[in-house]
Amino acid sequence: MNRPFALVLAAAAVAAAGCQTVETTKPGVVGVSRQQRMAVSSEEVNAGAEKQYAQMMAEAKKKNALDRDSAQIERVKRIVSRLVPQTTAFRPDAAKWPWEVHVISLDEVNAWCMPHGKMAVYTGLLQKIQPTDDELAAVMGHEISHALREHTREQISQQMGTQTVLGIAGALFGLGEAAQNLGGMVANVTLNLPKSRTDETEADRMGVELAARAGYDPHAAISLWQKMEKLAGSQPPQWLSTHPSNETRLSDLKQYADKVAPLYAAAKGRTASAGK
Repeated sequence: MNRPFALVLAAAAVAAAGCQTVETTKPGVVGVSRQQRMAVSSEEVNAGAEKQYAQMMAEAKKKNALDRDSAQIERVKRIVSRLVPQTTAFRPDAAKWPWEVHVISLDEVNAWCMPHGKMAVYTGLLQKIQPTDDELAAVMGHEISHALREHTREQISQQMGTQTVLGIAGALFGLGEAAQNLGGMVANVTLNLPKSRTDETEADRMGVELAARAGYDPHAAISLWQKMEKLAGSQPPQWLSTHPSNETRLSDLKQYADKVAPLYAAAKGRTASAGK
């Protein structure tokens, strides 16, 4: 083994030493099970998310773009209120998170959930997709699953590890700042894009289970994605580049929606019994 390569391996070992291997969630019925390496604590990430979320909501309110339609926000909150109790199937601590959701008046077709349960739905999604309650539950279940799996924390950890290796390598070999930045961009695409596809699949599978447990039809995730694909047309939004292909996604969603269908039937049965 030549010396430069050995030094790069040593740099990688230094970066890896700062990580801890964790299992953020239980597998659930869908069986999502993958160890994750974290270089930053959940407390740090959660604190940063809460601060950023508060700033974003304050800015939206300042622009009169926060929760402008009472019917919209009431509908979103009702669906989220049914999904959140089901998060304990994957991680018991999630029930105590400071969950919060708002509707922001933006034309973009989007919804998201920051670490620790800070959520938002854009009016563009509600108006352009016109989701049913089952389909909206599929959206929110998917986004909640990203938070449960701490995908944001994982991605930050990956970026931190890459930057550490590049910084050490630059010091060893005298690489210029521009070269190191380019290396960071290449590493970001190489390391994060495939992982993002993994994250999306995990969130899809967990999302249909959350929806089913909450009494929403898990197969609505399929019709939702068909609507998204139709809206995107031949030029899908940039953020969809990290998602699985349409054919792969639909096949996977159907398989796992079928798998959790008994949970949906049980939840509907409980609802019917409670209504008698």
